[in-house]
Amino acid sequence: MDKGDSTVGETIRGSDFLELTRARLSQDERLNSLLIGVVTEVKSYADQLMAQIRRLSDIGRALSGERNLDALLEMIVDEARKFTHADAGTLYILENNSLRFKIVQNDSLKIRKGGKKGEAIAFPPVELKESNVSAFVALNGIPVNIPDVYDTNLFDFTGPKKFDEATGYRSKSMLVVPMRNHENDVIGVLQLLNALNPKTGEVVAFSPDYENLSESLASQAAVAITNVTLINDMEKLFESFVQVMATAIDEKSPVTGGHIRRVANLTMVMAETINEQNNGKFSGKRFTPEQLHELRVAAWMHDIGKVTTPVEIIEKAKKLQTIFDRIHYVDLRMQYLLQNCKMEALDRKLQLAQKGAPPEELDRADREFREKEAGLKDIRAFIQQCNMPGEYLEDAKLERLKAIGEMTFTDFDGNVRPFLDEDELINLSIRKGSITEKERKVMQHHAHVTLQMLDKIPFTKKLKNIPKFAGAHHEFINGKGYPLGLKGDEIPFEGKLMAVTDIAEALTAADRPYKKAMPLENVFRILRVMAQNEELDKELVELFINEKVYERYKEQYEKNTAKNEPAN
Repeated sequence: MDKGDSTVGETIRGSDFLELTRARLSQDERLNSLLIGVVTEVKSYADQLMAQIRRLSDIGRALSGERNLDALLEMIVDEARKFTHADAGTLYILENNSLRFKIVQNDSLKIRKGGKKGEAIAFPPVELKESNVSAFVALNGIPVNIPDVYDTNLFDFTGPKKFDEATGYRSKSMLVVPMRNHENDVIGVLQLLNALNPKTGEVVAFSPDYENLSESLASQAAVAITNVTLINDMEKLFESFVQVMATAIDEKSPVTGGHIRRVANLTMVMAETINEQNNGKFSGKRFTPEQLHELRVAAWMHDIGKVTTPVEIIEKAKKLQTIFDRIHYVDLRMQYLLQNCKMEALDRKLQLAQKGAPPEELDRADREFREKEAGLKDIRAFIQQCNMPGEYLEDAKLERLKAIGEMTFTDFDGNVRPFLDEDELINLSIRKGSITEKERKVMQHHAHVTLQMLDKIPFTKKLKNIPKFAGAHHEFINGKGYPLGLKGDEIPFEGKLMAVTDIAEALTAADRPYKKAMPLENVFRILRVMAQNEELDKELVELFINEKVYERYKEQYEKNTAKNEPAN
């Protein structure tokens, strides 16, 4: 081959090389493009997965912050459906060996039952039979993911198929996951129906990723439900304990039976009335549900210190009463004096007759006896009258009591004794009511004991003010109340409120032996006088009177009482 032929061959080989190079470059570009596509798809999937995980964390935080059980259950189904793009969802709670419907939602059929705002659910509970998919999941604690309920014989779907026939719906994909709490117990089941393709709206199967993440969500939800249930149960237990304690204190004495309950009810009616005010001083005052709960518990506990108050003081219906009414001792004493007077008169008349005294002298002795007897009977009646708490003692009566206390007689043993001993005289000399100043201080000490007892209880944050509220119901605006002598704004508003309701209840109570229930006009007059004397808050007193708080309480109380009365 000459030189010319060689050049042509080299040219051809160079051309092939260029083609080969171009082909290789094209292949590399395709591979690179494919790689970029794969990386992009993986990144998109990873981003989506991370977004779901972040969403799951956000949902977990939201669940842990909700304290209303109905709202929490509704939130669980709402979030699970958003998470999985499910058209429908049902939440069951395991109760009494059956699954009870708590939430039922279906967007296509515009169904929203249960929860905080949904309609009531009338469906009967689901029996725990493994032929039912939800019962199977509850019993075995494993999730079930079914692409099409019409294309499986694993479970009995007669119910869903009848529902579809009646509504025109088409149940297809279904994901059922157990709800496990922190102790790994299944407390309920979350059932999701018909996963939708976000782009096309087509019903598709629930992906394995959704299955795993939904199970995680269900577990978070179960823990949240358990926490809320435990908190609610603890609150109910605490409030029940408070009411039992208060009832025990009330029932300690028939005299105050029901007082604490009535004050608590009256206080809540007063608070609700304040919440209704759109004009005046209280137009800007509103009690939140949490504050109303705190106030209610404080009202139930306001007299807890009376557990230490002696019953004989609480029940002291008459001035000489202790465990029993000592007027009987005084009366026996007076009967002895009357009988002794009679015997002395008969003895003297006998002596006069034996001496042959004229009839005039016998008549004079008889008149003297009658006068002395009448005087003793008058003293006896006066003492009995003074023993009654409704009798106000004026200075003249106090002086007469003192004079009677200085009178003496000789007993069977020849001992000289006063008509009234020192303690009897002190008690009978009470100007108004039935208790002495010393006994009044013992009674008032219950407020101090209430404060001491409540201060020792580790109340939760939402109930932390209970000691301040309950301990202040005997404080006066002018600082002359007890137990701390607080005045003005030093007294919490709730304490001022309870001061009004506590006094109003005491004045209207019909179960006090030392007084009758007062007519409302008299009660209102006393409350206004106390407000003028800067003992009670004037605005609260006027609100109580003008808004007919007591009448509203009475109507509401009587309605509730009538409802609770057994049928004949």
